[in-house]
Amino acid sequence: MFAIPGQSPVTVTPAAAAQIARLMAKQDAAGLRIGVKKGGCAGMEYTMDYVAEVETNDEVVEVAAPDGTGARVLIAPMAQMFLFGTEIDYETSLLESGFRFRNPNVVEACGCGESIKFDETLG
Repeated sequence: MFAIPGQSPVTVTPAAAAQIARLMAKQDAAGLRIGVKKGGCAGMEYTMDYVAEVETNDEVVEVAAPDGTGARVLIAPMAQMFLFGTEIDYETSLLESGFRFRNPNVVEACGCGESIKFDETLG
């Protein structure tokens, strides 16, 4: 919907692709759907759900994990303009592990990193 021909709307690091592929296989999912919703102290939050099927208006990003398995990210229609240009990574530290979004459209984030605010010209 908001894609530039020949350019993926989001990029997925090898670590994120491996984790997505692992969880897709474990949950027998068609992909990881990412989106945004109102909430949190900065105004918006990311959503992530493993889903059984691709919806008609989802933007589909196919990525090969390092082990050769496939990872599929589905971008919900209402989130496409907010997520364009985002890098999705998966990080592991001594205290936590999880997906990280490096989104050039974010102008502010709360201290915990769970809530974000987008450039108002996008909405």
